[in-house]
Amino acid sequence: MKFSVDIPVKIISGRGCVASHPEELKLGQHAAIVCGKRSAVKSGALGDVVRMLGSLGIGRDILDGALPNPPLAAAAAMGQRAAALGADFVIGIGGGSAMDSAKAVAAFAANPTAAPEDLFTPGKLTSHPLPIVLIPTTAGTGSEANPYSVLTLPDGRHKKTYSGRGAWAKVAFLDPAYTESVSRDSTISTALDAMAHAMESYLSPKSDALSHMLALYAGREIWDVISEYPDTFTPEMRDRLSYAACAAGAAISITGTGFPHPLGYSITLLDGIPHGRACAAFYGDYIEYNRRTPEGERLIDEFAAAIGAKPALLAEYLPALAAVDLHFTEEEIAERVELVKGAKNYVNSPYVLSDEEKYEIYRRKFGK
Repeated sequence: MKFSVDIPVKIISGRGCVASHPEELKLGQHAAIVCGKRSAVKSGALGDVVRMLGSLGIGRDILDGALPNPPLAAAAAMGQRAAALGADFVIGIGGGSAMDSAKAVAAFAANPTAAPEDLFTPGKLTSHPLPIVLIPTTAGTGSEANPYSVLTLPDGRHKKTYSGRGAWAKVAFLDPAYTESVSRDSTISTALDAMAHAMESYLSPKSDALSHMLALYAGREIWDVISEYPDTFTPEMRDRLSYAACAAGAAISITGTGFPHPLGYSITLLDGIPHGRACAAFYGDYIEYNRRTPEGERLIDEFAAAIGAKPALLAEYLPALAAVDLHFTEEEIAERVELVKGAKNYVNSPYVLSDEEKYEIYRRKFGK
């Protein structure tokens, strides 16, 4: 059994973990809290953090400008604002968008004169990003356990990933209670995102023994919950989904993701489909194409057996649960395929799609 791993985030888990470990927030004297306008408050996470910072005598400012599919420009503006306010560390509270925003804000706060696009060019940012604390309020992205920040470029039509040592959180608080205010539909979508991370990591050529263990643990927990198609999610279910999403996020920190991610980005950016559902819409195709190779067939069969499912059931159930109902003309299909044609994720699975196969998938799934 061989693996190499560098996952430098300290993860503290359990209900009430922020209140029981306030000393872990001592990363500076003044925090910039990056969040959206609803979930951080509704979940109770923001209130807990503000109280703990107050008890420690740490100053804070709340930057609640985090947006879905976070725009690069918005993250840069919040970073400049954090620098002007004298922040010396960043706390991100929310779903993947807020946490991804926080990672970029930490970089721009340390480099407030940098141009937004400098974030993606090694060596352009001369100062190390500010320390980061991440607190998820959804169970899906696993952003608290990886160094990825997926940002929307100024044209509003493309996404690009910022990553690096400075994009890792120093500390993450994983409290499943913060996910209890998430609706059923959103819980399903974020669970599908975590399942995508688990399966795509397991099939990646970059996978190793550790990423396989993380992916299988995550896949089992998620499948046990979502395969029952629950009307409501109990606290136990939310615990399982939260820990599984974190494990899947750690798995992709080792391996990256596969082709459902770029294919899904187009229908998220152009058609408003939530990210988890957008990825899961392509799972029948992901399983079908990868099973055309001996390695892909072996890995999919292993993954399905380990989580208590059959490949055919996964290929049918996950897209059905995603419930993506779109119809495109040939011109609209071309627009969506070309938008993500050059993504690196396409080579990160046993079967590598040709450009024509990308079109075929879209036509079969969404053609009028």
